[in-house]
Amino acid sequence: MSSPNSVTGSDGHIQRYKLVDRIYHWVMAICILTLMATAFLPIIGWKFEWLAIHWVTGLVLTVAVAFHIIRSLFFQKIMNMVPDGQDFASLGTSRSGKFNLAQKLYHLAVAVLILSAIGSGLLMLRKIDTPFWKRDAYWFGDNDWGIIYSLHDFAGMALITMVMIHVYFALRPDEWHLTRSMFRGWMTRKEYQDHFDPKRWKALDDA
Repeated sequence: MSSPNSVTGSDGHIQRYKLVDRIYHWVMAICILTLMATAFLPIIGWKFEWLAIHWVTGLVLTVAVAFHIIRSLFFQKIMNMVPDGQDFASLGTSRSGKFNLAQKLYHLAVAVLILSAIGSGLLMLRKIDTPFWKRDAYWFGDNDWGIIYSLHDFAGMALITMVMIHVYFALRPDEWHLTRSMFRGWMTRKEYQDHFDPKRWKALDDA
């Protein structure tokens, strides 16, 4: 028998993600794929006016990530995403908290890469003309610009690998309950009972 605070709907579905969080996820996904396309397709010979698309999409991603950080810090239980001793103790078991150790470490790596890309990208905006400012290529010296560009490029290339890992696990049959929840927001009661420890993830409290 399930815990009374684990079921969030009369149909027995367990809410994993609220609509606002699913919208954020897909906005971020579209932004990252667009940024990758505009960054790397011109390198392999697809010529198009990519620069404006790239920096505008970067600003949209920046706003989305800022929203996510504020929401995580003040309106959600951020500790759900912080690795703790229970994550290591539950290694090899079938049930975890809302997020398992691998998901938490993956999230941390992606967060570092995206924040690195955003930070370096915002600085690189000083080297292009926009409707809001004129370029100033001398804002930093050559060595500093080299570091900024290297950081931005490394973050971009590393994110390609992270996206591939994300898609691989999203398509695995044993992960479909998580993939569906990012589209529809819910999982079944059985999926909740099979994969999650209700003592560590009280779904009604922090979905």
